[in-house]
Amino acid sequence: MRPEPSARDARRWRRYLAAERAEAAIYRDLASRRSGEEREILLALATAEKRHEDHWLTLLGDRAGRPLPTDPRTRMLGFLARRFGSVFVLALAQRAESRSPYVDDADATDTMAADEAVHEEVVRALATRGRQRLSGTFRAAVFGTNDGLVSNLALVLGMSAAGLPTNIVLLTGVAGLLAGALSMAAGEYVSVRSQLELENAAAHGPIATDSVTHLDVNKNELALVYRARGMSAQEAELRAADVLAGTQSQPETATFAHNPIGSAVGASASSFAFFASGAVIPVLPYLFGAEGLTAVFIAAALVGVALLVTGAIVGLLSGASPLKRAMRQLAIGYGAAAATYLLGLLFGVSVG
Repeated sequence: MRPEPSARDARRWRRYLAAERAEAAIYRDLASRRSGEEREILLALATAEKRHEDHWLTLLGDRAGRPLPTDPRTRMLGFLARRFGSVFVLALAQRAESRSPYVDDADATDTMAADEAVHEEVVRALATRGRQRLSGTFRAAVFGTNDGLVSNLALVLGMSAAGLPTNIVLLTGVAGLLAGALSMAAGEYVSVRSQLELENAAAHGPIATDSVTHLDVNKNELALVYRARGMSAQEAELRAADVLAGTQSQPETATFAHNPIGSAVGASASSFAFFASGAVIPVLPYLFGAEGLTAVFIAAALVGVALLVTGAIVGLLSGASPLKRAMRQLAIGYGAAAATYLLGLLFGVSVG
Protein backbone atom coordinates (compact mmCIF):
# COMPACT_ATOMS: atom_id res chain seq x y z
CA MET A 1 0.00 0.00 0.00
CA ARG A 2 1.33 3.42 -0.95
CA PRO A 3 2.29 5.53 2.09
CA GLU A 4 0.34 8.69 2.86
CA PRO A 5 1.83 11.56 0.85
CA SER A 6 3.40 14.48 2.65
CA ALA A 7 1.79 17.90 2.49
CA ARG A 8 4.64 19.03 0.20
CA ASP A 9 4.06 16.13 -2.21
CA ALA A 10 0.33 16.82 -2.25
CA ARG A 11 0.89 20.47 -3.13
CA ARG A 12 3.23 19.52 -5.97
CA TRP A 13 0.77 16.97 -7.34
CA ARG A 14 -2.05 19.50 -7.18
CA ARG A 15 0.08 21.94 -9.20
CA TYR A 16 0.68 19.23 -11.79
CA LEU A 17 -3.03 18.45 -11.81
CA ALA A 18 -3.93 22.09 -12.42
CA ALA A 19 -1.35 22.34 -15.22
CA GLU A 20 -2.65 19.21 -16.96
CA ARG A 21 -6.24 20.44 -16.79
CA ALA A 22 -5.24 23.82 -18.19
CA GLU A 23 -3.17 22.32 -21.00
CA ALA A 24 -5.99 19.98 -21.98
CA ALA A 25 -8.35 22.96 -22.11
CA ILE A 26 -5.86 24.87 -24.29
CA TYR A 27 -5.64 22.02 -26.79
CA ARG A 28 -9.44 21.69 -26.89
CA ASP A 29 -9.80 25.44 -27.48
CA LEU A 30 -7.24 25.29 -30.28
CA ALA A 31 -9.00 22.26 -31.78
CA SER A 32 -12.30 24.15 -31.84
CA ARG A 33 -10.69 26.58 -34.30
CA ARG A 34 -9.20 23.90 -36.52
CA SER A 35 -10.61 21.27 -38.83
CA GLY A 36 -9.53 17.99 -40.34
CA GLU A 37 -6.23 16.44 -39.33
CA GLU A 38 -5.02 19.31 -37.14
CA ARG A 39 -8.22 19.19 -35.12
CA GLU A 40 -7.82 15.44 -34.57
CA ILE A 41 -4.19 15.86 -33.47
CA LEU A 42 -5.05 18.59 -30.98
CA LEU A 43 -7.92 16.55 -29.51
CA ALA A 44 -5.58 13.58 -29.17
CA LEU A 45 -3.16 15.78 -27.22
CA ALA A 46 -6.02 16.87 -24.96
CA THR A 47 -6.89 13.21 -24.36
CA ALA A 48 -3.29 12.48 -23.39
CA GLU A 49 -3.30 15.37 -20.93
CA LYS A 50 -6.50 13.90 -19.45
CA ARG A 51 -4.64 10.63 -18.80
CA HIS A 52 -1.97 12.57 -16.93
CA GLU A 53 -4.69 14.39 -15.00
CA ASP A 54 -6.19 11.04 -13.96
CA HIS A 55 -2.77 9.89 -12.70
CA TRP A 56 -2.48 12.83 -10.31
CA LEU A 57 -6.09 12.46 -9.23
CA THR A 58 -5.43 8.83 -8.32
CA LEU A 59 -2.37 9.75 -6.26
CA LEU A 60 -4.14 12.61 -4.52
CA GLY A 61 -7.34 10.77 -3.73
CA ASP A 62 -9.29 12.80 -1.18
CA ARG A 63 -6.56 15.43 -1.16
CA ALA A 64 -7.35 16.69 -4.67
CA GLY A 65 -9.49 19.46 -3.24
CA ARG A 66 -10.58 22.48 -5.21
CA PRO A 67 -8.70 23.21 -8.48
CA LEU A 68 -5.60 25.33 -7.98
CA PRO A 69 -4.91 28.33 -10.22
CA THR A 70 -2.29 27.62 -12.87
CA ASP A 71 0.92 29.57 -13.32
CA PRO A 72 0.75 32.93 -15.17
CA ARG A 73 2.32 31.53 -18.35
CA THR A 74 -0.30 28.79 -18.67
CA ARG A 75 -3.10 31.25 -17.93
CA MET A 76 -1.83 33.51 -20.69
CA LEU A 77 -1.75 30.54 -23.08
CA GLY A 78 -5.35 29.73 -22.22
CA PHE A 79 -6.41 33.34 -22.75
CA LEU A 80 -4.74 33.47 -26.18
CA ALA A 81 -6.09 30.07 -27.19
CA ARG A 82 -9.68 31.05 -26.35
CA ARG A 83 -9.50 34.34 -28.23
CA PHE A 84 -7.09 33.78 -31.09
CA GLY A 85 -6.09 30.14 -31.54
CA SER A 86 -3.10 31.29 -33.55
CA VAL A 87 0.37 30.02 -34.32
CA PHE A 88 1.61 32.22 -31.46
CA VAL A 89 -0.23 29.98 -29.00
CA LEU A 90 1.28 26.84 -30.53
CA ALA A 91 4.74 28.38 -30.33
CA LEU A 92 4.19 29.17 -26.65
CA ALA A 93 2.76 25.70 -26.04
CA GLN A 94 5.85 24.20 -27.66
CA ARG A 95 8.06 25.98 -25.14
CA ALA A 96 5.77 24.96 -22.28
CA GLU A 97 5.95 21.28 -23.28
CA SER A 98 9.76 21.50 -23.42
CA ARG A 99 9.84 22.49 -19.74
CA SER A 100 8.04 19.41 -18.43
CA PRO A 101 9.26 18.43 -14.92
CA TYR A 102 8.22 14.79 -15.26
CA VAL A 103 11.64 13.50 -16.34
CA ASP A 104 13.08 14.29 -12.90
CA ASP A 105 10.00 13.52 -10.83
CA ALA A 106 9.78 10.00 -9.39
CA ASP A 107 6.02 10.31 -8.92
CA ALA A 108 5.45 10.74 -12.68
CA THR A 109 5.58 7.58 -14.74
CA ASP A 110 8.12 7.02 -17.51
CA THR A 111 5.21 6.95 -19.94
CA MET A 112 4.10 10.41 -18.86
CA ALA A 113 7.61 11.80 -19.31
CA ALA A 114 7.80 10.19 -22.75
CA ASP A 115 4.37 11.62 -23.61
CA GLU A 116 5.53 15.15 -22.80
CA ALA A 117 8.64 14.76 -24.96
CA VAL A 118 6.52 13.55 -27.86
CA HIS A 119 3.99 16.33 -27.27
CA GLU A 120 6.75 18.90 -27.71
CA GLU A 121 7.55 17.47 -31.14
CA VAL A 122 3.87 17.26 -32.13
CA VAL A 123 3.25 20.87 -31.14
CA ARG A 124 6.50 21.91 -32.84
CA ALA A 125 5.28 20.31 -36.08
CA LEU A 126 1.88 22.01 -35.82
CA ALA A 127 3.54 25.35 -35.08
CA THR A 128 5.83 24.83 -38.07
CA ARG A 129 2.79 24.38 -40.31
CA GLY A 130 1.44 27.70 -39.08
CA ARG A 131 4.80 29.40 -39.53
CA GLN A 132 4.99 28.17 -43.10
CA ARG A 133 1.49 29.50 -43.83
CA LEU A 134 2.36 33.01 -42.69
CA SER A 135 6.11 33.05 -43.37
CA GLY A 136 5.92 35.43 -46.35
CA THR A 137 3.55 37.88 -44.71
CA PHE A 138 5.37 37.68 -41.40
CA ARG A 139 8.76 38.29 -43.00
CA ALA A 140 7.41 41.33 -44.86
CA ALA A 141 5.77 42.68 -41.70
CA VAL A 142 8.87 42.31 -39.51
CA PHE A 143 11.26 43.52 -42.18
CA GLY A 144 9.11 46.52 -43.14
CA THR A 145 8.26 47.58 -39.59
CA ASN A 146 11.82 47.27 -38.31
CA ASP A 147 13.20 49.03 -41.34
CA GLY A 148 10.85 51.93 -40.65
CA LEU A 149 11.65 51.98 -36.94
CA VAL A 150 15.42 51.89 -37.27
CA SER A 151 15.92 54.00 -40.38
CA ASN A 152 13.65 56.84 -39.30
CA LEU A 153 14.91 56.83 -35.72
CA ALA A 154 18.48 57.06 -37.06
CA LEU A 155 17.46 59.87 -39.41
CA VAL A 156 15.62 61.87 -36.76
CA LEU A 157 18.32 61.43 -34.12
CA GLY A 158 21.08 62.36 -36.55
CA MET A 159 19.28 65.56 -37.52
CA SER A 160 18.54 66.40 -33.88
CA ALA A 161 22.15 65.86 -32.88
CA ALA A 162 23.26 68.18 -35.68
CA GLY A 163 21.42 71.01 -33.95
CA LEU A 164 18.68 71.61 -36.51
CA PRO A 165 15.41 73.25 -35.39
CA THR A 166 12.53 71.03 -34.33
CA ASN A 167 10.40 71.91 -37.38
CA ILE A 168 13.25 70.84 -39.68
CA VAL A 169 13.69 67.57 -37.77
CA LEU A 170 9.93 66.93 -38.00
CA LEU A 171 9.89 67.67 -41.71
CA THR A 172 12.88 65.37 -42.20
CA GLY A 173 11.14 62.58 -40.27
CA VAL A 174 7.93 62.88 -42.28
CA ALA A 175 9.92 63.00 -45.51
CA GLY A 176 11.88 59.94 -44.43
CA LEU A 177 8.64 58.13 -43.64
CA LEU A 178 7.10 58.87 -47.03
CA ALA A 179 10.28 58.30 -49.01
CA GLY A 180 11.01 55.01 -47.29
CA ALA A 181 7.44 53.73 -47.47
CA LEU A 182 7.10 54.64 -51.14
CA SER A 183 10.47 53.06 -51.90
CA MET A 184 9.45 49.86 -50.10
CA ALA A 185 6.10 49.79 -51.89
CA ALA A 186 7.66 50.35 -55.31
CA GLY A 187 10.33 47.75 -54.68
CA GLU A 188 7.78 45.18 -53.52
CA TYR A 189 5.54 45.84 -56.52
CA VAL A 190 8.41 45.39 -58.96
CA SER A 191 9.63 42.31 -57.11
CA VAL A 192 6.24 40.57 -57.06
CA ARG A 193 5.43 41.50 -60.64
CA SER A 194 8.81 40.27 -61.84
CA GLN A 195 8.43 37.01 -59.93
CA LEU A 196 4.96 36.43 -61.35
CA GLU A 197 6.17 37.17 -64.87
CA LEU A 198 9.07 34.76 -64.45
CA GLU A 199 6.73 32.06 -63.17
CA ASN A 200 4.35 32.62 -66.06
CA ALA A 201 7.20 32.43 -68.54
CA ALA A 202 8.32 29.13 -67.00
CA ALA A 203 4.81 27.66 -66.79
CA HIS A 204 4.10 24.60 -68.90
CA GLY A 205 2.08 25.49 -71.95
CA PRO A 206 -0.59 23.17 -73.39
CA ILE A 207 0.34 20.68 -76.05
CA ALA A 208 -2.08 21.21 -78.89
CA THR A 209 -4.32 18.22 -79.53
CA ASP A 210 -4.07 18.53 -83.30
CA SER A 211 -0.28 18.43 -83.04
CA VAL A 212 -0.37 15.26 -80.97
CA THR A 213 -2.58 13.45 -83.45
CA HIS A 214 -0.06 14.01 -86.26
CA LEU A 215 3.02 12.90 -84.36
CA ASP A 216 4.96 9.86 -85.50
CA VAL A 217 4.10 7.22 -82.93
CA ASN A 218 7.31 5.30 -83.57
CA LYS A 219 9.54 8.36 -83.14
CA ASN A 220 7.53 9.52 -80.13
CA GLU A 221 8.90 13.08 -80.08
CA LEU A 222 6.35 13.96 -77.45
CA ALA A 223 8.65 12.25 -74.96
CA LEU A 224 11.17 15.06 -75.49
CA VAL A 225 8.67 17.51 -74.03
CA TYR A 226 8.39 15.52 -70.82
CA ARG A 227 12.12 14.94 -70.60
CA ALA A 228 12.68 18.69 -70.93
CA ARG A 229 10.23 19.19 -68.07
CA GLY A 230 12.38 17.07 -65.78
CA MET A 231 11.15 13.49 -66.22
CA SER A 232 13.55 10.63 -66.68
CA ALA A 233 13.76 9.12 -70.18
CA GLN A 234 11.75 6.07 -69.13
CA GLU A 235 9.03 8.11 -67.41
CA ALA A 236 8.82 10.45 -70.40
CA GLU A 237 8.42 7.55 -72.85
CA LEU A 238 5.64 6.02 -70.75
CA ARG A 239 3.80 9.32 -70.35
CA ALA A 240 4.05 10.13 -74.05
CA ALA A 241 2.92 6.63 -75.02
CA ASP A 242 -0.16 6.99 -72.81
CA VAL A 243 -1.02 10.35 -74.35
CA LEU A 244 -0.54 9.12 -77.91
CA ALA A 245 -2.64 6.05 -77.18
CA GLY A 246 -5.41 8.31 -75.90
CA THR A 247 -5.42 6.73 -72.43
CA GLN A 248 -4.40 9.93 -70.68
CA SER A 249 -5.65 13.44 -71.17
CA GLN A 250 -3.36 16.45 -71.29
CA PRO A 251 -2.96 17.77 -67.73
CA GLU A 252 -0.07 20.07 -68.53
CA THR A 253 -1.96 23.24 -69.28
CA ALA A 254 -0.72 26.74 -68.69
CA THR A 255 -0.73 27.73 -65.02
CA PHE A 256 -0.68 31.50 -64.91
CA ALA A 257 -0.88 33.26 -61.58
CA HIS A 258 -4.35 34.41 -60.60
CA ASN A 259 -4.81 38.18 -60.73
CA PRO A 260 -1.10 39.10 -60.78
CA ILE A 261 -1.82 42.84 -60.80
CA GLY A 262 -3.93 42.53 -57.66
CA SER A 263 -1.27 40.41 -55.95
CA ALA A 264 1.47 42.92 -56.73
CA VAL A 265 -0.64 45.89 -55.64
CA GLY A 266 -1.60 44.12 -52.40
CA ALA A 267 2.03 43.31 -51.60
CA SER A 268 3.01 46.88 -52.40
CA ALA A 269 0.31 48.34 -50.16
CA SER A 270 1.30 46.00 -47.33
CA SER A 271 4.95 47.03 -47.58
CA PHE A 272 3.96 50.70 -47.52
CA ALA A 273 1.79 50.17 -44.43
CA PHE A 274 4.37 48.08 -42.56
CA PHE A 275 7.19 50.55 -43.15
CA ALA A 276 5.02 53.58 -42.35
CA SER A 277 3.74 51.99 -39.12
CA GLY A 278 7.32 51.70 -37.90
CA ALA A 279 8.63 54.97 -39.30
CA VAL A 280 5.89 57.08 -37.71
CA ILE A 281 6.91 56.13 -34.16
CA PRO A 282 10.17 58.17 -33.99
CA VAL A 283 8.28 61.17 -35.37
CA LEU A 284 5.51 61.13 -32.75
CA PRO A 285 7.31 63.21 -30.07
CA TYR A 286 7.99 65.96 -32.61
CA LEU A 287 4.41 65.86 -33.85
CA PHE A 288 3.23 66.49 -30.27
CA GLY A 289 5.59 69.40 -29.69
CA ALA A 290 8.53 67.82 -27.86
CA GLU A 291 11.91 69.42 -28.52
CA GLY A 292 15.62 68.85 -28.04
CA LEU A 293 16.86 66.01 -25.87
CA THR A 294 13.37 65.41 -24.51
CA ALA A 295 12.13 64.52 -27.98
CA VAL A 296 15.24 62.38 -28.59
CA PHE A 297 14.73 60.37 -25.40
CA ILE A 298 11.00 59.90 -26.00
CA ALA A 299 11.57 58.79 -29.61
CA ALA A 300 14.30 56.37 -28.55
CA ALA A 301 12.12 54.96 -25.76
CA LEU A 302 9.10 54.45 -28.04
CA VAL A 303 11.19 52.77 -30.72
CA GLY A 304 12.89 50.65 -28.06
CA VAL A 305 9.54 49.30 -26.88
CA ALA A 306 8.49 48.58 -30.46
CA LEU A 307 11.78 46.79 -31.18
CA LEU A 308 11.37 44.68 -28.05
CA VAL A 309 7.86 43.69 -29.10
CA THR A 310 8.82 42.74 -32.66
CA GLY A 311 11.88 40.88 -31.41
CA ALA A 312 9.83 38.94 -28.88
CA ILE A 313 7.30 38.01 -31.58
CA VAL A 314 10.13 36.73 -33.78
CA GLY A 315 11.38 34.67 -30.85
CA LEU A 316 7.97 33.21 -30.14
CA LEU A 317 7.35 32.21 -33.73
CA SER A 318 10.82 30.74 -34.16
CA GLY A 319 10.54 28.72 -30.95
CA ALA A 320 13.54 30.60 -29.50
CA SER A 321 13.79 32.70 -26.37
CA PRO A 322 11.58 35.81 -26.79
CA LEU A 323 13.82 37.75 -24.40
CA LYS A 324 17.02 37.01 -26.32
CA ARG A 325 15.45 37.91 -29.66
CA ALA A 326 13.95 41.08 -28.20
CA MET A 327 17.31 42.19 -26.79
CA ARG A 328 19.05 41.39 -30.07
CA GLN A 329 16.52 43.50 -31.98
CA LEU A 330 16.94 46.34 -29.49
CA ALA A 331 20.75 46.23 -29.71
CA ILE A 332 20.73 46.33 -33.51
CA GLY A 333 18.25 49.21 -33.66
CA TYR A 334 19.93 51.29 -30.97
CA GLY A 335 23.34 50.60 -32.49
CA ALA A 336 22.30 52.06 -35.83
CA ALA A 337 20.60 55.04 -34.18
CA ALA A 338 23.61 55.72 -31.93
CA ALA A 339 25.94 55.75 -34.93
CA THR A 340 23.93 58.42 -36.76
CA TYR A 341 23.47 60.44 -33.57
CA LEU A 342 27.24 60.54 -33.10
CA LEU A 343 27.66 61.55 -36.73
CA GLY A 344 25.14 64.33 -36.20
CA LEU A 345 27.14 65.59 -33.23
CA LEU A 346 30.33 65.38 -35.22
CA PHE A 347 28.98 67.32 -38.20
CA GLY A 348 26.64 69.59 -36.26
CA VAL A 349 25.60 72.88 -37.82
CA SER A 350 25.04 76.29 -36.40
CA VAL A 351 21.67 77.81 -37.23
CA GLY A 352 21.62 81.59 -37.22
